[in-house]
Amino acid sequence: MLRPALGRARGAAARSAAWWLPGAVLVALATGLLPLTDARQVGARIWSVLAFLVAVTVVAELADAAGLFEAAADVATRAGRGSVPALWLLVVALATATTVLLSLDTTAVLLTPVVLALAQRLALPPAPFALVTVWLANTASLLLPVSNLTNLLAVGRTGRTAGAWAAHAWAPALAAVVATVAVAWLIGRRRLRGRYDRPEPRPAGDRPLLGLAAAACLGLGVGVAAGAPPWLAALVAAAVLVAGFAVRRRDRLVHGLVPLRLVVATACVFLLVATAERHGLAGLLRDAVGGGGGGDGAGDLLRVAGVGAAAANAVNNLPAYLAVEPAVAGDPARLLALVIGVNAGAVVTPWSSLAVLLWRERCRARGVSIGTVRFAGYGILVAAASVTAAVLALDVAG
Repeated sequence: MLRPALGRARGAAARSAAWWLPGAVLVALATGLLPLTDARQVGARIWSVLAFLVAVTVVAELADAAGLFEAAADVATRAGRGSVPALWLLVVALATATTVLLSLDTTAVLLTPVVLALAQRLALPPAPFALVTVWLANTASLLLPVSNLTNLLAVGRTGRTAGAWAAHAWAPALAAVVATVAVAWLIGRRRLRGRYDRPEPRPAGDRPLLGLAAAACLGLGVGVAAGAPPWLAALVAAAVLVAGFAVRRRDRLVHGLVPLRLVVATACVFLLVATAERHGLAGLLRDAVGGGGGGDGAGDLLRVAGVGAAAANAVNNLPAYLAVEPAVAGDPARLLALVIGVNAGAVVTPWSSLAVLLWRERCRARGVSIGTVRFAGYGILVAAASVTAAVLALDVAG
């Protein structure tokens, strides 16, 4: 069983900042820097994002408790048939699917320990498997609203359905994944050779719960793709799993399933960015992306994506998106270019996204160390390739 729980890992990642965020918001409200009317508008916009965050956390936690991710890793081990390159490609497929259907944070927190344990169990170098997992957690998070909180915000801004968003984003999403995999293979190819000895299969745990978890996760992705509000689809999936665990594993239904600390911190980030926008940030970023009259040619879109990527690596992708969004919200292509930048580009600094922070914690917990300079050097290559490929695909697809 995985030692870390998603709720605990999220809480640990947010703990260092969570204590001062509410205080800063209270100061902004008390001094009038953030009027109550603006705060209410922010709340009206983000409640569905926070509801989704809570529900998908419960889904991911209980899916892990049911053994879904461990089972997927076992399937990958057998499907690899002893080939290290084939196993790596299966991890790529698993990381991409998990990110698309269950969000980048799920991949970072729950899949990373499985991948590391898999590599260690088979006596394989863990770095190529760990790095491609965190890179895909970010770069593969373009296709569906559930894949990333920034996508949810963009969908809310445009008023599009999930299906319409996917129809617009599929080409950039595919290009970002292909570019990421190509760069990751070039970086790790020398350690991804040869064969491994296939271990004996492990006995399955609670088969009914395992099947229920698989159905809930699949249903979540299908429901969102079919047009259901992401928060509602996630809530239904969470309710199904809670009901199943209430019958078979009531001991796993604990308060820690709900990431209250992360929800509070996320809400505070929204409010603080709204405060900064009122006091000059919006104008500065509007100039940086080319102003309200910016075009949607390839060069213009690359400029928007580049600003988004730089901001994400400077301050974290969620506040970066919130800060730049008002300057590009009137043009769907420029808005998607921003999402590409803050999603696929957030792979350079350790704080560029919550997924990266959580991934680093899981690596440390497994005794795997990847230095900051090494991570940043590789990340620059991945960000440049995936963001450029995705923006060019967006330009070509129109």
